[in-house]
Amino acid sequence: MRLTLTRRDFSSGVVGLAAGLFRPGAGSEASPALRGPGTGPQNRKPEFKLGIITDEITEDLVRALGFISTYSLEFCELREVWDKNIMNLLPGELDRAKELISRQRVQVSDIASPIFKYNLPEMPARAEKRDTFRADFTDQDSDSLLQKSFELARFFGTTKVRIFSFWRAGQPEKAYPLVRDRLAKAAALAAKSGVVLMLENEHECNIGTGKELARVVRDVNSPSLRGNWDPGNAVMLGEVPYPGGYKEVRGLFAHMHIKDVKRDPATGKLAWAPVGGGFIDWRGQLKAVEQDGYGGTMSLETHYRRKDGNALESTRESLEGLLKILESW
Repeated sequence: MRLTLTRRDFSSGVVGLAAGLFRPGAGSEASPALRGPGTGPQNRKPEFKLGIITDEITEDLVRALGFISTYSLEFCELREVWDKNIMNLLPGELDRAKELISRQRVQVSDIASPIFKYNLPEMPARAEKRDTFRADFTDQDSDSLLQKSFELARFFGTTKVRIFSFWRAGQPEKAYPLVRDRLAKAAALAAKSGVVLMLENEHECNIGTGKELARVVRDVNSPSLRGNWDPGNAVMLGEVPYPGGYKEVRGLFAHMHIKDVKRDPATGKLAWAPVGGGFIDWRGQLKAVEQDGYGGTMSLETHYRRKDGNALESTRESLEGLLKILESW
């Protein structure tokens, strides 16, 4: 049974949008946010396939899925569960996770793996740093991680696995040929397993902007390597994600991450913000992907934390900010 909304200050308009915009087949007519003037049901535009990275809410999968279901979202992205990276879950834990996801009638959009989020051996960026999401892997683990990720994708009923491009070297351009070739090799393995690798532009890695992401996806030129477009990460390297970065990656990605960025007026430093509380033009970006007929998935990746550090309420604030943007259409 789906949970129901209980926040009294959550407007009926946003409730309608959450229930109608993101649930496939939720109604016979499109939400006004999805239709232009004078259009009818026959001209309905594609619905956004929106989910949330579960550990942004909590590592307790039961609570995370309950939150996602409360908002009638149909997707989740798996990265950390029960204090473990998804790659380290035991068979019994995987079975339980799959059962919980099925019970809430949620689909897994992708496996958020930490593959290639470590040093490139030929050009180490720094003393070996570990991913912050309970991942303790090095390049020596790459082949086994790839195979494990393919198995997890099949197990959870998805064809998509997120990957990275190694910690960013002091001269990313010199690292580029090595990164490109490793990604091409990984894509060839993924193709044999029917999996699509989604390369995230991560500002701490060698592929960090939309421009860099578009270049490598085109150069590898494999249907098994697509992008995971993250406008927030692009900002951290000085790129204007929309319209600039999006023009580069348009048509080259199969998944998106949604988060926002603000600049501290006192220090000038960048910090994560709730969606709609930063300077990324999310209204323009989302309208653009809608108009371009984007049919891939999206995940809210909050990163933002309120002063009290409450992850669930921080995610709620960010999600409601996103829904308000969509309601304004």
